[in-house]
Amino acid sequence: MCGIAGGTRFNSDVSLNDDIMIKMLARIRHRGPDEWGIYNSENVSLGNVRLSIIDINTGQQPLSNSKSNIWIAYNGEVFNYIELRKELENKGYKFKTKSDTEVIVLMYEEYGIDFINRLNGQFAFSIWDKRTQELILVRDRLGIRPLFYTNNNGNIYFASEIKSLFEHPKINAKLSSQSLFQTFTFWTTISPNTAFENIFEIPAGHYMIFSKKKQEIKQYWDLNFPKKNLHSQLSFEEATDEFKVLLEDSVRIRLRADVPVAAYLSGGIDSTITTSLIRNIVPDLLQTFSIGFNDKDYDESKYQNLASEYFKTNHTGFKINNSEIADVFPEVIWHSEMPLLRTSPAPMFSLSKKVRENNIKVVITGEGADELLAGYNIFKETKIRHFWANQANSKYRPLLLKKLYPYIPQLQSANSSILKLFFGYKLSETNLPTYSHLLRWNNGNHIKKYFSQNIINETLNYNPAQELNDKLKDKFKDYDNLSKAQWLETKIFMSGYLLSSQGDRMAMANSVEGRYPFLDYRLVEFCTSLNPDFKLKGLDEKYLLKKAFENKIPKQIFQRPKQAYRAPIKNSFISENSNDYIKSVLNQNTIKNQGIFDSDKVRVLLEKLKSNKESSETEDMALTAILSTSLLYDLFINNEGYKKNIDTKNCKIINDFSK
Repeated sequence: MCGIAGGTRFNSDVSLNDDIMIKMLARIRHRGPDEWGIYNSENVSLGNVRLSIIDINTGQQPLSNSKSNIWIAYNGEVFNYIELRKELENKGYKFKTKSDTEVIVLMYEEYGIDFINRLNGQFAFSIWDKRTQELILVRDRLGIRPLFYTNNNGNIYFASEIKSLFEHPKINAKLSSQSLFQTFTFWTTISPNTAFENIFEIPAGHYMIFSKKKQEIKQYWDLNFPKKNLHSQLSFEEATDEFKVLLEDSVRIRLRADVPVAAYLSGGIDSTITTSLIRNIVPDLLQTFSIGFNDKDYDESKYQNLASEYFKTNHTGFKINNSEIADVFPEVIWHSEMPLLRTSPAPMFSLSKKVRENNIKVVITGEGADELLAGYNIFKETKIRHFWANQANSKYRPLLLKKLYPYIPQLQSANSSILKLFFGYKLSETNLPTYSHLLRWNNGNHIKKYFSQNIINETLNYNPAQELNDKLKDKFKDYDNLSKAQWLETKIFMSGYLLSSQGDRMAMANSVEGRYPFLDYRLVEFCTSLNPDFKLKGLDEKYLLKKAFENKIPKQIFQRPKQAYRAPIKNSFISENSNDYIKSVLNQNTIKNQGIFDSDKVRVLLEKLKSNKESSETEDMALTAILSTSLLYDLFINNEGYKKNIDTKNCKIINDFSK
């Protein structure tokens, strides 16, 4: 795994010199501390910082084909590179390395841009084609690896992280009011937007071709579900067997590495199953890692230890307390590069740090199973709300919702009227494409009331949820209810938040690569084709996964109630001994000067939270949103983050100014 950065010089951009390129790369050196290099030609510079995992001795980048007319800077892994290499060797290609990077270059030489459909992996890469004078930027199907860009005066600049782009003297940081509205609705921006004005991402499953004459972005893959009643005709038993074969192969190819591969154990079904499969494929001693909480309401250590003992892994588990979450939160925001509504990424940052301290570079995790197989409560909640909407005045139907959220005490004693306040938002508007997520997104409206008048004026009449409804109306018209919810959860929440702020950015902050067997595109396409009842049978989530592996993992884990991964919020930030930075960024003068939030409304919220009164879920989210946005402003707009020292020594530079 690595980081990349670069840009074009089509308009004689003399500012993209070695000094700037080195600074851009040095700023993301945490992504690749092992080696780094730059390729320069008349019209382009490509750079790479390398975390060496495959072909440690000869996989240095940037790298070219034998004719030196195709160059690549690459971040990621192509897990089927061994099979693709054999195919190319049969066509007469000779290799100078054993890396998957060289396979990509030669696949492009042989097949052109369509070769990306043959790749099974997680990647973001740049290719410079000297023959056509085109820069090509590619991102994997599900957006596991990030890739950002900006267009400035006819040139493109790109990088694995936004902070790298801000090292260019012509690129300035400014928060986007519209993006803030999107983030406080969806927990993320809608691709290709980012938190910053004029900074965009290559959307998942897309590539860009850029030259003097054109900037073209094309989609090569999308998440598609079959029309209602046109799902796969496989029986449940057949589907279960095929699913097991696909998942086992997905795990097998993700174990390919020239360094040890470890695994995360969260205490849930998904990571326990991936651990089980690893032990079957590689019976050697497996290292596993987990994080728990001193706050017992959030802790899953009991199940993590149970899984470790069952599979006899070499396990490292530790707990994080509330003050430690607060301590690392500024670094979390520095790496996430966006406002957050939850503290959940903070423990993941600490977990990857512990992994790196144990000299591990690669971990396998269970992300993706909940999205593919309807594991989240939002899918069951949607099913109940549809059922309830058929008899909107029923006193009994809303009571089903109590079963979903045992960790929200206010709901356990609630009657039908209270439940209607919690869950009745737009209950009868079941025809809306985004019906499944309206309730979650409406929570964001409670955060938006803290915006300053200036932000409100800039976003007057802007409704992100309505905008998305309008976009998806035609796409969703033939989808069943579960498929609509799964598309939204996968394409927006998983890609934009889970794989970013909790995934890539928290792992790579500590030079750790996460690998996700459930997100193998073959498995994704298979699961989307299935009968919805195979995934959510009644209110039994991940039904197919459970049946496929019911005898392979401990019964206590298999039978445990679903527990959402969460981390403490209020008790992390509000206490007598609150961290000094919290007092600074939530100071009334700071809030006023930044101009994003109404300082009086923020003061009232803080006074309530400090009074030891019980806070609501939305108030906790508002606190996180305000704190994280204020930190983001401080780190990027006030440039506090750029005061961190960067090492600019020993970067290898290849100059190629031949025609």
